[in-house]
Amino acid sequence: MAQGNAIAEHTISANGLTWFYRELQPIGDAPRLPVVLLHGLVSQSYSWRQVMPTLAQQGFRTIAPDWIGHGSSDKPDRRDFPYTPEALVAALGNFLDALELSQVHLVAQGFLGSVGVQYALQHPERVDRLAIINAPVGPGAKLPWKIRQMGLPLAGDMITQDPTLVDRTLEGAGPYQIADADLDVYRRPFLKTSSVGRALMTTVRAMNLEASSQAIAAALPTWDHPTLVLWGRSDPWLPVSLAEAAVQALPNGELQTLDEVGHYAQEDWAEKVAAALDNFLRQMAV
Repeated sequence: MAQGNAIAEHTISANGLTWFYRELQPIGDAPRLPVVLLHGLVSQSYSWRQVMPTLAQQGFRTIAPDWIGHGSSDKPDRRDFPYTPEALVAALGNFLDALELSQVHLVAQGFLGSVGVQYALQHPERVDRLAIINAPVGPGAKLPWKIRQMGLPLAGDMITQDPTLVDRTLEGAGPYQIADADLDVYRRPFLKTSSVGRALMTTVRAMNLEASSQAIAAALPTWDHPTLVLWGRSDPWLPVSLAEAAVQALPNGELQTLDEVGHYAQEDWAEKVAAALDNFLRQMAV
């Protein structure tokens, strides 16, 4: 990262919800579309911290929000926000509207990445290039027990109030340990308020992954935008066969797999993810 070009932290209100997001301004004056980076369940925008500088150096404005219910974004009560895929898709659109982003490149990772993919499929005029990283994009995708139990009655209430949930989930999804200083950032929201755990439990309960993944698979053949399916091969939850099937369905898709990388690819090996995204976006950048 160029000296003095630090990742900024902001909040913005969008249709009554406050989003927290990280942003890095582009280096240079290349007229390129912004890149929006979406994290997965139990994670945060912090996971993109080592990817954003690479993209900024190539002239991309990079924006990484915390999903509603995650990190430092609002965590409304389920009576006020249902945390369904439909509600999250609409909220993402409001976030982009608030930032006055009429068109972006979109990167969607993890189980919440399905929401980003659904947004792109429903709003093709607003997403130019799409990158999908270890996300449930086919009917064979299933929530692992480690995550499903977060939505169980009684058990989910206890599990999602335990800050060590972060360690177990992030480190259990790949081959690496995460530095304590980084885990501290991920744990912090859980230590501040119980609303984080309640929002996570509601999100898992409302996910309806089977219906969402089937809808995505049915719509992929109609999505003709350039699409990178980037997959960590060491993901214990989503097999590479899902990625292969998605690319076969896409009219303009390509698959790149990453050895020794798990579900949270940008946390496991940011350099590999950054290089792949950089190459994909620069080859086809506006």
